[in-house]
Amino acid sequence: MAFLLNKTALASRFRSQSQVDPSSLSRRGFHVEPGTREKALLAEDPSLRRFRSHKKGVSRIKKIGDVLTIVVVAGCCYEIYVKATMREEARQAKTASGST
Repeated sequence: MAFLLNKTALASRFRSQSQVDPSSLSRRGFHVEPGTREKALLAEDPSLRRFRSHKKGVSRIKKIGDVLTIVVVAGCCYEIYVKATMREEARQAKTASGST
């Protein structure tokens, strides 16, 4: 019976230590309306409009990058395959010429 009492006391001690003080939580956990400075920083700047990326252009570049990545990986795999088959053929030719 004493073991059970010690076990519950131990569990309550861990439970009390694991609780976090609400004042130590960051502000990010709650919705806070941005202030005037933040709103000014998030506002659209007309002088930067020409540097803005356009969705169609960005998606096209992503697709081109994906295709190029696939082509390069396929080329590397092909080169590895060719080297492995040539090495195997050379090994078979060496063993065939050595046995005769």
